[in-house]
Amino acid sequence: MDTEFIEQLIIKNEKKIIFLIMDGLGGLPLEPNGRTELESASTPNLDRLAAEGTCGLLDPVGYGITPGSGPAHFALFGYDPIKYNVGRGLLSAAGLGFPTGISDEARRFVYARQFCHIG
Repeated sequence: MDTEFIEQLIIKNEKKIIFLIMDGLGGLPLEPNGRTELESASTPNLDRLAAEGTCGLLDPVGYGITPGSGPAHFALFGYDPIKYNVGRGLLSAAGLGFPTGISDEARRFVYARQFCHIG
């Protein structure tokens, strides 16, 4: 990584930044022409952040590409999501502090007892 170039981008100031990623808010209405969960929700804090801040949309990998969590999160933090293509399982393991090695495979499993009628 070119740290010299990054140092040139830094502007010292007293401002604080909130980097809010609204991942997974693409809900669908339950009824035709109905409202989504987000459209129906009371969101005064989000409304204030939107009104007083700067908002935008981002295609983290490329226009028209809907990436998985791994590539999308890596792209948000400046990594090339094609070169560093990791899965959600590895991100979940890292978030839990679970040790993984170079030859390990990490998978993310969802506990689905209520859907599978297990036990």
